[in-house]
Amino acid sequence: MLLVADIGNTQTHLGVYKGKSLVCDWRLSTRADNTSDELLITLNTLLSTNKEALDIKHVAIASVVPALSSEWTVAACLLSGTEPLLLTHKTAVGFSCGYDNPSEIGADRIADALAAIEFYGAPVIVVDFGTATNIEIIDKDGAFIGGIIAPGLATSANALFAAAARLPRIDIETPPRVIGRSTRAAVQSGLTYGEIDRIDGLVLRVFAELGYQAPVIATGGLSRRVLDLSSTITDVNDSLTLEGLRLAFERMA
Repeated sequence: MLLVADIGNTQTHLGVYKGKSLVCDWRLSTRADNTSDELLITLNTLLSTNKEALDIKHVAIASVVPALSSEWTVAACLLSGTEPLLLTHKTAVGFSCGYDNPSEIGADRIADALAAIEFYGAPVIVVDFGTATNIEIIDKDGAFIGGIIAPGLATSANALFAAAARLPRIDIETPPRVIGRSTRAAVQSGLTYGEIDRIDGLVLRVFAELGYQAPVIATGGLSRRVLDLSSTITDVNDSLTLEGLRLAFERMA
């Protein structure tokens, strides 16, 4: 059994694979001060809820939180008895990159690219909704040539609420109409429709720069909210990053 861990700034997405099948997965809040002992306790507790997940032999990790990378490595060793795969551009077998400085590429972006090419072919574009909204571009030759990084939906909302004293904190939901008839609805409209239109506008600019179009795959915690509203997103794959980690491990093994 393979445990994969996508460690983001806000959330950590965990999954357990039996071969190519995702047996179970969990989303947790990321705590940058977690120790390896705390992580091991959390993992054992989660894994104990599923009998198929008890026998973890290997671990693959994608981390964008440097302070947690070493703690997760130790916890993974204690859990599985083997050294985990820590995904980078150097450990990603078959990862073709046209980035100026490949060491700058986040491990989650690498995992997304690996899985997107595997399942959707090339060219392909990934929109990953997280603390940041990442747009990853894989060209027709299958090379990761770059992308776009913008504040995520929740990050934009938190910045707005912190800076505007009179605006109440609200749930991020898509209102039924663009013109908000209350402050709550107006804020929801600006956040959700603003995010959707920003993505669509950026994707259209990417198409123009590439000179051709490509499938656009959404992933991340908020991805399903935008599928029916976006004019450019063609599919949603909530497990794309986890699948990329599985592929990276299989190719290394």
